[in-house]
Parts: sequence; structure tokens; C-alpha cells
Amino acid sequence: MLDNKLLRSNLDNVAAILFTKRGFSLDIKRLRQIEALRKKLYAYIEELNINKSKNLKYIKIYILKIINKRIKFLNKKLNDLNNEFNEIVIYFPNIPHNTVPIGKNKIDNVEIIRVGIPRVFNFKLRNHIDIGNLNGKLDFKIASKITGSRFVILRNNLAKLHRALTQFMLDKQTMDHGYEEIYVPYIVNSNSLIGTGQLPKFGNDLFAIDNDQGYYLIPTAEVPLINIVRNKIIENTNLPIKLTAHTPCFRREAGSYGNNIRGLIRQHQFDKIEIVQIVEPENSYNALEEMRIHAEVILKLLELPYRVVILCTNDMSFSAAKTYDLEVWIPSQNQYYEVSSISNCEAFQARRIKARLIRKNRKNPVFVHTLNGSGIAVGRCLVAIMENYQNEDGSITIPNILRKYMNNIDRIN
Repeated sequence: MLDNKLLRSNLDNVAAILFTKRGFSLDIKRLRQIEALRKKLYAYIEELNINKSKNLKYIKIYILKIINKRIKFLNKKLNDLNNEFNEIVIYFPNIPHNTVPIGKNKIDNVEIIRVGIPRVFNFKLRNHIDIGNLNGKLDFKIASKITGSRFVILRNNLAKLHRALTQFMLDKQTMDHGYEEIYVPYIVNSNSLIGTGQLPKFGNDLFAIDNDQGYYLIPTAEVPLINIVRNKIIENTNLPIKLTAHTPCFRREAGSYGNNIRGLIRQHQFDKIEIVQIVEPENSYNALEEMRIHAEVILKLLELPYRVVILCTNDMSFSAAKTYDLEVWIPSQNQYYEVSSISNCEAFQARRIKARLIRKNRKNPVFVHTLNGSGIAVGRCLVAIMENYQNEDGSITIPNILRKYMNNIDRIN
């Protein structure tokens, strides 16, 4: 959520930035009406309270009751106006950082680095679906019978490779990068999703559980991890807080069509290692660079070609102020696909969840900054390994770094 003080003091400038950079139009007229009424009510309540205090010993009891009733009524009106203001503002996206390129879609994203050279194959290239079908270890038909489209069953050593990737990624983030591993609920309430920005605007992308409790399947472990600090005041000596979790993620992927939904590229259920940092405001952009390195290390050790891009203003998520995407090379598609997004949300989520920081030499707490990222998406990484490490006979060579997680086998036949 944007800073209400900023909106009230500099509404025109905020509106111009959001329209120019994110194509988002504000209802300036209604916000001004609410603010004018709010100021008028606040001043009237203050005047009543001051006059009551000055003349308390001269006011008769029945008059005092009338005044108190009036103040209570006006406070309710003031609270209703504040709630209406917040109900409008909750739909506003975050303001992009000034280093974010202005653009309309992914075409306007800016590549900043490319690592590794895509392999040149001296045999007919197979995609990951054909490789999986060749040895019967990738089964969409049975998954479709069990559930529906965009689900999969992995068998035998391919399932083991998926598990090996998960364990390898967790080991790197916990043992080498200092994240605390967390086991989190896979079901969250609506307040948690409001806190991280998925609700109320993006409810159609979520899997809601059909009951009256307001429960949803998590779209990412970012949601439960960020909400660990909801309604907390944190001492600066306890920062940064670095958390990681392996979870399945559940997304409707509404409106996703084309070749990229085939196979494992875009599933309703997929696994991901999430990394989160809660930091002091002045440290958040250093933390963003650090988290990008923590995700890149995974791809480097797997020896997969990839690139890093800065997302343009209109391609970023609702809550992000700046985002890096890591994109891995998928040979059959002849292009790079996102396997990790690393975002600094600044204080946007912290305002929603009321997560604040207190420092010894300062009286008033300030909002922390929250960052999240993938460290990394397991399914798409599996696709990259299957295709980049494929052999002419349809077998898959196991990357060296994963062999100790695979009982030292060097290939999947």
C-alpha cells in the first residue's frame, strides 16, 4: 500500500507517476472529496474536544452527554471516510524505483547480463515432453485423469531428479546464504493475501477453497513467509530476517495460452524455493542485489545458460518497486524463460501488514522493507536440465552438482 501521507500531500504527482510509468489511472476527484471532508470533520472534532475541555466544569451533565454523543458520531463518520480512502488506495500498485525502465510489456525489459553459451546439438533436438514420453517418466494423461489439464506425474528417476533439485536449492540457501528454513501452511486466509498484494485485485488468479472461511491455496511461499512479521514491531538488531521455504504453488494462470503452456512450463501446481528478506529501509537495494546473486548461483552451479533482465514498469508485479528476472535457456523454444523473479517491494507490503522497525535512538517506528524471490522454480529448472542435458538416445545427463543427491548416478536412461 502506498503511503497515505504522500497521497494526501502530493496526490497529483503520485497520479502522474502511476499513469506515466504503470498506465494506472487514479480517481483523483473522489480522493480529493474524501480528503476535504476528512479535514473538515477532524477540525470540527478537535474544536468540540477543546471547547469541552475548557468548559468542562460549567457544562451540565445532559449537555455533556449530547456533546460526547456528537463527538462519537463524528468519529464514526471520520473512520468511515478513512476506510473508504483505504479501500480505494488498496488497488493502487507500487511506485517504481527511478532505476526501473519505463515500458509497456516484456519487450521493454532490459537485459543486463548473459551467462553461458547455449549448447549446439549435433542430433535432432527433442523438447522435454518428448524426452519424458520416450522413457515413460513424464505422464500428463494420468494426471489429467486424476485432476485435469496442466498437472503432471513424474516417475522414477525423473521424480528423484525433481527432489534432488529441491534439496540442492534448499541446501544452498540455508547452508551458504544464511536463510532460515521454514515449513509453512499451504493454505492462507484472505488477510495474508491482502497483506502481500494478491488480493483484492488478483482474486481470479488464485485457487479459493469453497467454504465460508476465506481460505486460499498459496500462489507462492512469499505469502506465508512475509506474513510471519505481520503486526510486529522489530528491533533493528534483529534485522535482516532471511527466510526460505520449499512449497508447491497453486495458480489458475488465467488467460495463459499458446505453446508455452505445454508440458511443465506453465502448470496449475509447481514447486518453488522461495527466499525472503525483511530489512531496514536503507539496506533494501543492497539486499536486492544480494538476493539476485543467491538465485544466480543455482543456475551457475547447474551450468545452465541464463540471462538477467530488469523488468520494465508495466511488467513488474503489483507490489514491486524493482524486479530482476532470471531467465534460463530452453533449447526447444529457442528462447529464455523466467525461473526466478527477485523483487524489492520497499514498504508497500509492510504498510499492509503493519510490520515496523524500531531503533534505539529514534522514538517513532518506521516500516520495514520486504523483498522476495525464487531461489528457484523447480519445475522450469527441471525442464532446462532435461533439454540442455539431453543425449541423442533420449537419456538425460545429470549435472555434476546433483549427482550426490541422486545416489551418484550420472544419467537418466
